[in-house]
Amino acid sequence: MTRLPDPSAVHDVPADRRWALGAIPWIDADETAPRTRVIIDNDFMGDPDDLFQLVHHLLSPSVEIPLIVSSHLHVDEPWDPTTEQAAHGVLVVRDILARMGITGADDRVVAGAETAMPDPATPLDTPAARAIIAEALRDDPRPLYYCAGGGLTDLASALLLEPAIADRMTLVWIGGSEHPGIGLVAPEVPPAEYNLTIDVPAAQAVFGDTAIPIWQVPRPAYRQAIVTAAELRTRVRPHGSVGAHLHAEIREVGRMLAGFGMNAGETYVMGDQPLVLLTALQTAFEPDPASSDHVTLPAPRIDAEGLYEPRPDGRPIRVYTAVDNRLTFADLEAKLAELAAWQADR
Repeated sequence: MTRLPDPSAVHDVPADRRWALGAIPWIDADETAPRTRVIIDNDFMGDPDDLFQLVHHLLSPSVEIPLIVSSHLHVDEPWDPTTEQAAHGVLVVRDILARMGITGADDRVVAGAETAMPDPATPLDTPAARAIIAEALRDDPRPLYYCAGGGLTDLASALLLEPAIADRMTLVWIGGSEHPGIGLVAPEVPPAEYNLTIDVPAAQAVFGDTAIPIWQVPRPAYRQAIVTAAELRTRVRPHGSVGAHLHAEIREVGRMLAGFGMNAGETYVMGDQPLVLLTALQTAFEPDPASSDHVTLPAPRIDAEGLYEPRPDGRPIRVYTAVDNRLTFADLEAKLAELAAWQADR
């Protein structure tokens, strides 16, 4: 589980090893410039795979990150059973920024709504929703991706409050169950997928009542983003204090599961990592996530249980069926190593 950090904790990053978000001081300034913008939206008090995605995006020079939204989980969620999940997630993000030595970025982090939408037509007018709208309306020719690794409350609210932003960004979402005939159905999984059920009305609104382009990474695709415990020990943990912290958070999940009588085995699904793969790691020419497979489907309706209903006239959406783990995790390891080497070189 993601542990709630102490807001007063001071991480020992020397002043000359701190850096402004987007600067990437260990590479030449002209080597890679941001060519896309990414709004990160995740439930940072939940499964710590979102910490890996956050760190990976923050270390990716091809993306500019103007906004990080901390979103809520389910009510009485075991990861964080409080009513302050989004606010707690802000503390988690700020702790990660401090551990990485990133300065001047706290104002880019905002807490989203603490509850789901009451119905698909009623937005929650929050500072997060307004910040999303402001960034989407900002005059910038670069593509804007909304990378969501949890529920869709804050995006749906923003789209309902200002429908004009729908054609100004693309949603990349980790969520949704198997589409009929596409992808393997894992044994004993619930019919409705976890992230979608965080806020079913929000998903109904985004899929059914807005025009935003969608790149969906449903359950059978994001479950492919698997790493082993040995890889985490040898390819993440050794890379400075950030790598050690990421590894420790995964170990904490194992301890939590053991307390419930569960054995996690020796693999872990890093289901949020495709958010980085599909946005930061696109090809140089004809930019696109060329190494991952997708099909184009009409956007389905989503019923009250979080399940799909066919809608042949739905707008076309991308549904990813396979993701490139080699590219994803090799890049993450290399970037963690670069950060650790630069921070140790003083």
